[in-house]
Amino acid sequence: MASPRELRRRIKSISSTAQITRAMQMVASSKMRKAQQSTLLTRPFAQLLYRIQRHAATQAHDFTHPLLEVREVRKRAVILVGTDKGLCGALNTNLFRAAQQFDPATTVFITVGKRAAQFIARTRRQLAAEFTFTDTPRFAEARPIANFARNMFLKGEVDEVKMVVSRFVNTLTQMAVTLQFLPIGEINELKIPGAEGEARSSVDTTEYIFEPSPEAVLSFLFSGYLNIFMYRALLEAKASEQSARMVAMKNATDNADGLIKDLTLEYNKLRQGNITKELLEIAGGQLGND
Repeated sequence: MASPRELRRRIKSISSTAQITRAMQMVASSKMRKAQQSTLLTRPFAQLLYRIQRHAATQAHDFTHPLLEVREVRKRAVILVGTDKGLCGALNTNLFRAAQQFDPATTVFITVGKRAAQFIARTRRQLAAEFTFTDTPRFAEARPIANFARNMFLKGEVDEVKMVVSRFVNTLTQMAVTLQFLPIGEINELKIPGAEGEARSSVDTTEYIFEPSPEAVLSFLFSGYLNIFMYRALLEAKASEQSARMVAMKNATDNADGLIKDLTLEYNKLRQGNITKELLEIAGGQLGND
């Protein structure tokens, strides 16, 4: 059984830890609200751009583009979007579990976030490029990632590009999803509200005229779509990270508070027992003197 001094030392140590986790919870909560707001505000624009480029592509007859080319997959690239820091529950673990499904011999990875790069190095997989992003993702950070993946696909270095990223659902739920980045096609892995209208395009008899040309218009749309797609992925990842960290720190704080309560109760019982023992010894001594 621990002594009262040892119990006091444990309580003090756990109290210090609880103060740290509580402060991290407050910081993550503040960042979480901003990240969630940015993610939710960006979704409608990304969905609208997706519908525009899909509808335009179906109306451009006899149109081909290198970014639409479906090839036999001999080698693929995977954009793995992780976090820079830990203490966010099972978020990175779920992402890395999804990334492990790809054959290391035929897959090269483009990592976003320090933890993702560390995972690739630790598992000795092929790393093509490493990127980082801030707590408040900017469009300028997404564009180089999308350009790098696009250039690999256009040069024939890879036959397809996948993306493994956390999708923000709500504060308590984040999903590790695998999305098709290139070649551009229908997004089957992720339901996008409003995209159902594509099915009606096959019976649309409206004649469309592209100016200056279908190639110029759709090339511009494809480039913008990939950049926005990547930017939205970064926002989703950051909202998921801050939400997971806030929940993890809250759980850690609650556990620490519960442990402090149990140790304090044990300390008080032990202290009370020692006091009672001393009183009995004093009383026994007085009776012996009488």
